[in-house]
Amino acid sequence: MKALVWHGKGSMRCDTVPDPKIEHPRDAIIKVTACAICGSDLHIYDGIIPTMQRGDVLGHETMGEVVEVGTDNKKLKIGDRVVVPFTISCGECFFCRRGFFSGCERSNPNHKMAEKLWGHSPAGLFGYSHMLGGYAGGQAEYLRVPFADVGPIKVPEGLTDEQVLFLSDIFPTGYMAAEFCNIQPGDTIAIWGCGPVGQFAIRSAFLLGAEQVIAIDSVPERLLMAREAGALTLDFTYEDIYDRIQDLTNDRGADACIDAVGTEAEATTSFDSMLDRIKVATFMGTDRPHVLRQAIHCCRNFGTVSIVGVYGGLLDKMPMGSAVNRGLTFRMAQTPVQHYLPILMERILNGEIDPSFVITHRASLQDGPDLYKTFRDKKDGCIKVVLKP
Repeated sequence: MKALVWHGKGSMRCDTVPDPKIEHPRDAIIKVTACAICGSDLHIYDGIIPTMQRGDVLGHETMGEVVEVGTDNKKLKIGDRVVVPFTISCGECFFCRRGFFSGCERSNPNHKMAEKLWGHSPAGLFGYSHMLGGYAGGQAEYLRVPFADVGPIKVPEGLTDEQVLFLSDIFPTGYMAAEFCNIQPGDTIAIWGCGPVGQFAIRSAFLLGAEQVIAIDSVPERLLMAREAGALTLDFTYEDIYDRIQDLTNDRGADACIDAVGTEAEATTSFDSMLDRIKVATFMGTDRPHVLRQAIHCCRNFGTVSIVGVYGGLLDKMPMGSAVNRGLTFRMAQTPVQHYLPILMERILNGEIDPSFVITHRASLQDGPDLYKTFRDKKDGCIKVVLKP
């Protein structure tokens, strides 16, 4: 089959690889009808995610048609259309039974590797480093889905692939980011990053009752999309974000702040941002947390900082004195997608949101390597790429 394969930093190829096979009785094989390139994939493309191996198939936003089912899988049948969560979860362990599917204790066969870095291992993920299981991803013609009687959700009749594909990751992630904010009537929510996750966080904040959403980025197309959703936008290239948020909130600060950027924050003229880049470039640091520092400072006393941008290692120079003395709450997670699937499918069916709004580029797998670069460089108005094998 054809698949998008990682060959090192900045090198993606559309290669021929072996077809997946049933390896466990709870498995299923799906024929991929739509998949996407995620901002998290760009961290791999940029070479900052450890334990990658040349030849790894990427992709964790996937849906398709079931073509083979393991003997113990009683949930799915051949011909079902399904969306596959990016988190691989057994459904039976301590965390899965409590709805914390992204903390699954059984799905990462390389959990010892993750424990050395993080203390404990999260769930295994599709197409995302050997530290998180080394599972082949879904930017391919076919995908093996472990624990397929737990993860995938069937697609109701009448919904297109593009309406439901993003239930695999970015819609639940953006929704969770807003839900973490415990939004009350009249609240102002500030969101850093107007990429795909940020766009869903903006719309989710309004769905959950926010009165004002402030969206922060520098890319014109992203800022325009945020304004179309009703957000007030700030361009960090030209504006002092702290001062503007103070102005917009009567000097109180935002009720909650969402970091939808994570480790690869764009450079600004601030000293801490430049220092972050120097440290990462000289192997003296692992992440660039400028956005998170700013979100902490911009959040009102006893507000919430919601973190859904990906961080991988140790963060430097965090203003914990500010957070502690002002009573901030931090909420963060890899999204337990399975928890949110029924809720968000219902919102789509009710017409409250059509997730396809975020798509700017549609292409084949063969076009994938070029579109990785286009997406990473924010060229051609690229906000979200959908590939159709």
